[in-house]
Amino acid sequence: MATQGNQTGTKAHTETNGHSTSFPPFESSSFASQLVWLAISFVALYLIVSRIALPKVGGLIDARQRRIADDLAAAQRLRDESDSELKAYETELATARNKAQAIGAETREKLSAQSEQERKALEDCLAVKLAEAEKAVAATREAAMSNVRGIAADTAAALVTQLTGVQPDGGAVDRAVDASMRG
Repeated sequence: MATQGNQTGTKAHTETNGHSTSFPPFESSSFASQLVWLAISFVALYLIVSRIALPKVGGLIDARQRRIADDLAAAQRLRDESDSELKAYETELATARNKAQAIGAETREKLSAQSEQERKALEDCLAVKLAEAEKAVAATREAAMSNVRGIAADTAAALVTQLTGVQPDGGAVDRAVDASMRG
């Protein structure tokens, strides 16, 4: 009996009042109503999507496109401004370089002229000192040469006395020294 109860219980789940049922969408008797509901659902979904969802998405896409176009226009405007600023900067830089070169050339010329004046003044001062030094050397040479004759005469007399033991005549020594100095 337990076997029959299990079989009966199993049949109760698969059969209803002795009829076997198939999947409801596959029943041919309900095809017409299913097609009507499919058409109604499709039209309703189409209307919802076309009237509500697509305009919102289209609006978002248009807004995004406008924003991108505005951003590109702003970027181009900023690029043009930066290009013009760069050109102005380069122009000012070139002007400043030219001014700096002019100032440098002018300063070099002034310093060259000033150093030339200082050099000439120094050369003149050195020329005066050199002339004075040459005069002093000439005077010292003259004094030394006058003393050389006397020293030579004294040395010659001393040598003759040392060698011969006789004191030589002063006039003879002076003549000999004069002859030797002339060459």
